[in-house]
Amino acid sequence: MHRFAPRGLLGNVNASFKALPVCLFLLLTARVQAAPPAAPKPGPARSVSGPSDAERYARRCQSQTAQRIARPQGTMLWGTKRSWDAEKPSDERTSVLVSVALDSPRQAEAGVKALRFEGGRLWAVPAPETGATASDVVGTVLQGTASDGKPVEVAICGAEPAADDPGRVFYRIEAWNAVAREWENPCVALDRSPAPRALAVGGVWDASGAHADAPDRVTFACENGAISKCILWGYAPWASRDGQSLAGLHQACTRLARADYCGNGRSHTRQDTTIDIYDRMGVLERATEVTREWDPAKGSFEAAWAPDGATCLSRTRDGRALDLILQECPGRFQPDTGNAGEASEHCTVRRGDVQPGAALLRNLSYGPAKADPARER
Repeated sequence: MHRFAPRGLLGNVNASFKALPVCLFLLLTARVQAAPPAAPKPGPARSVSGPSDAERYARRCQSQTAQRIARPQGTMLWGTKRSWDAEKPSDERTSVLVSVALDSPRQAEAGVKALRFEGGRLWAVPAPETGATASDVVGTVLQGTASDGKPVEVAICGAEPAADDPGRVFYRIEAWNAVAREWENPCVALDRSPAPRALAVGGVWDASGAHADAPDRVTFACENGAISKCILWGYAPWASRDGQSLAGLHQACTRLARADYCGNGRSHTRQDTTIDIYDRMGVLERATEVTREWDPAKGSFEAAWAPDGATCLSRTRDGRALDLILQECPGRFQPDTGNAGEASEHCTVRRGDVQPGAALLRNLSYGPAKADPARER
């Protein structure tokens, strides 16, 4: 899910591209490319009970295993794997890593007592006397948590400032896979992004897709997930525009990007779905010119969005019957008796518990598409 730019789905967003359409790659059925052959592993053989802390930390960030093939059957919020066991069915609202604690690192460079998050990047605490750099946190092992509440250790293996904004840093991370007993990139890979990185984002997202502030915790949002992509489109939650925070826009974007109409964390879209996003603050504007990826004349209004889901809905993005959405969240939407938006923004159903002005984002899409019966069962 990324505001489309000629260089690809995850290209940089700048002002000159803000009127281009968005190409969302949502249901990720991708082949993960293998990493280079593993180097010989030094040290004693592992016992049945697993390696010691010292041995485990010594093996971090060495690309010791090829990426597993991942075929998650749904769109991604965090952009992470749902489970370390690829053969085990798992809900789309689960993740092997949902957040990490910044205090009391399990392993850190000499003198580093904790990390702190500020302005799109992590900082070592205390800061080095010679001046802080993005690399100060590399090598740190933090205590993370999976969706099921189980602990998972996370190693920061690299820090790369973004080309368009040096204040925003991409991190290469590995998590300890307790099933395979080795370090592994928890981010789902795609052909176009075989070794995805992650952005650090303040707070925690739960299974329903709701965000909660947590000063001592951050989310590592992988490049192929909605949290990260909404930042790359221009909705960094730590940023502001004309004195107004973009945090609400970012959260509404995570709902829009996944077509999470009910605000319950469930997506209703398909891979390679092209849409156009625009907002009332002017961060992204409605496309007016035809491009290879988008024809404005063929697009039509789909929905308006608030941080907790859609506020009004014209039709579904993936072509399934609108009644199925209404059954998923009964009582949330009612038939629209008027049109409080623009003439081209007709809503079939609208929420009665919010005012029309609550919508922060809107989108167009091609449709209606033919529904997939398998997805309606």
